[in-house]
Amino acid sequence: MFYVIQGQSLAQGGYMTLEQILLLSFIQGVTEFLPVSSSGHLVLVPALCGWKDQGILIDIAAHLGTLGSVLFYFRKDVASLFKGSFSLLRGQFNENTHLLINLIIATIPVVLLGLFFDKVIGDSLRSVIVIAWVGIVFGIVLYVADRYGHLVETVADTTAKRAIVFGLAQCVALVNGVSRSGACLTMGRFMNYKRTDAARFAFLMSIPTITAAATLKGYQLFKGGDISMVGDAAKMAVFSFIFGFCAIAFMMRWLQKSNLTPFVIYRIILGVFLLFGVYFGLINSVPCS
Repeated sequence: MFYVIQGQSLAQGGYMTLEQILLLSFIQGVTEFLPVSSSGHLVLVPALCGWKDQGILIDIAAHLGTLGSVLFYFRKDVASLFKGSFSLLRGQFNENTHLLINLIIATIPVVLLGLFFDKVIGDSLRSVIVIAWVGIVFGIVLYVADRYGHLVETVADTTAKRAIVFGLAQCVALVNGVSRSGACLTMGRFMNYKRTDAARFAFLMSIPTITAAATLKGYQLFKGGDISMVGDAAKMAVFSFIFGFCAIAFMMRWLQKSNLTPFVIYRIILGVFLLFGVYFGLINSVPCS
């Protein structure tokens, strides 16, 4: 049973129902890999339903589930990265080490800024109004990039400079509502990457990024988080994996023959809906905590 009273806990006794787990894991698994902001949607669920925030443990489980879906879908690339790490240790440079080095370079900015963001900014931008406006603005930017960017470059063409640019784009997604995959896709299209290649590099970038985010949240949990919902967390991880894998497969197939306009339209409609709800008092601007 869903609880829609402001301030009510996720489920009776502090535990989640299967319906709640399915909803949150669906949102995390799908929106993590679509350019519509997973973190933004995970903030919106408690705000719209009147639930308290789902907590660190559930967030970690959701991230680990989606991480597993990336590793499994791109298992050939992951194998190449392992080969590249061994080649790098031997001082050998090839296409595998090239991809590995570029991913490392692309990850450095978000790791450094992410630590600063967590300490200084924290949850101050966990606002429905912020999510709505950011979703609209960056949706328009995504449309411009996809509309006017050429379809030329591939992952193999990525240089260290381009990797840094991807990394800086990923940093923008620290603001709820931007979308990590959306920011990377936008920047990739501005740099004339083919849609599938921009998505592939963005998804591969999520491996170290999600790992870093889960590690940070794990540390926060170790310092005093609630671990009573381990069973719910395990279910969350499994369902997030399933939904995440389906989302990646769908996105990669979609981008082979279609553009990003439907996601832009969705972001704008959602943003307008949220602004209407907040300004007319139908939606709480700040989720319950």
